[in-house]
Amino acid sequence: MTTPQARAVRLGPRSIAALALVSAIGVMAFGWPLLADSDSGLAHSADAPWLFAALLPLLVAVVVATIADTGMDAKAVAMLGVLAAVGAALRPLGAGTAGLEPMFFLMVLSGRVLGPGFGFVLGSVTMFASALLTGGVGPWMPFQMLSMGWFTMGAGLLPGPDRLRGRAELLMLGAYGAVAAFAYGTVMNLQGWTYIGGLSSGISFHPGDPVHENLVRFLAYCAATSFGWDLGRAVLTVVLTFTIGSTLLKALRRATRRANFEAQVTFQTPGRVPPG
Repeated sequence: MTTPQARAVRLGPRSIAALALVSAIGVMAFGWPLLADSDSGLAHSADAPWLFAALLPLLVAVVVATIADTGMDAKAVAMLGVLAAVGAALRPLGAGTAGLEPMFFLMVLSGRVLGPGFGFVLGSVTMFASALLTGGVGPWMPFQMLSMGWFTMGAGLLPGPDRLRGRAELLMLGAYGAVAAFAYGTVMNLQGWTYIGGLSSGISFHPGDPVHENLVRFLAYCAATSFGWDLGRAVLTVVLTFTIGSTLLKALRRATRRANFEAQVTFQTPGRVPPG
């Protein structure tokens, strides 16, 4: 008897189309203030409900497209729920303390094992659940859901999911976790920077100014306000990846093998003796 190999939930054409659509909407939601003029009345707090209303059906569309492309069944949905619950429970352990957020480590490894489509949905659902758990519901929540979805999806897009193992894989995941931790913080800074008042002119957003000038101020804003927080998130993600990452990867792959998400169902006529 051959033991089934742990494989990520693959992306089919419909899954790719759904992910491309939700990502395009997300990029526009984050970036439109940079292109707006000084009379636009910038406020992400006003567009957040619209983004959230669009995000939920799009997440459902990604799940439905993945099911249609791969035959993903109730076992995969159950695993999604378990991992999202664990991630949501991990977030309060470090949130508010120098950026030490252990849930990012779980998202990196889960995305690696389960694939980009599954990872995007997992990251978004985990952030939604953790916001409800911690009382962190606000105009920033749909932006956090998108950012965490991208963060987890990126881990699923890393090379060698079926071949790369051992220390080389941990090094790659640690490097990705560090870079992506800063990227997550940077993207979330963009969500709030465009409407935060009371900043010095050197780091504040100037509506209507050329994009490159505002981007220079934005980088200065990130360095002045969130670099230390993002550094703590990156360091913890790397440390957890190198210390317990191997154990968790084995556990996730074992669960994926047992679930055998993409197993083909075959039927045999009762009483028929197979040849040979």
